[in-house]
Amino acid sequence: MRLGITILRAVVGGVFMFHGTQKLFGWFGGHGPEATGQFFEQVGIKPGKRAALAAGAAEAGGGALVATGLMVPLGSAAIVGVMQQAVRSVHLQKGFENTKGGYEYNLVLAAAALALADSGPGPLSLDRVLGIRMSGSAWALAALAAGCAGPLLLERAAPEEQPPDPAEPPRFVRDAEPAQARTATAS
Repeated sequence: MRLGITILRAVVGGVFMFHGTQKLFGWFGGHGPEATGQFFEQVGIKPGKRAALAAGAAEAGGGALVATGLMVPLGSAAIVGVMQQAVRSVHLQKGFENTKGGYEYNLVLAAAALALADSGPGPLSLDRVLGIRMSGSAWALAALAAGCAGPLLLERAAPEEQPPDPAEPPRFVRDAEPAQARTATAS
């Protein structure tokens, strides 16, 4: 069964590394931080680009920790955090079923990450090589708590969006001109 844990760890961690690099760098057909940020803004996560970078880093970094078996509960917490935010922002209102855009797949991935935090990374892991022992129910519960709290703390830390102050002069000359005037001048 220890081989099964290693396979599960490699697959779950690899999937998150894949998704994270799509957000961070646009690799593997991903949209990169700009377009992902725009999507995040559409579903109410603001500021979008910063959230896209945070989600990409959590997915890629958490996935790398899980895949390599290094401090798995920390990687699991990152994965749970991203899945919790995805469920809350996109999937919850669509119900449970994945075929309807629901949250069942997110729930399975978060549960797998927590199961790995509980069971430990197995014999083929960096934790084993380095003598790190971070597994068990307390570590899994800590990963769950951190994963659920992380996105909420990031939301609270995000600066409030301020509407432009009409009394503040424009920063650039082009901002002071109406768009039609710029187009006529450029022709």
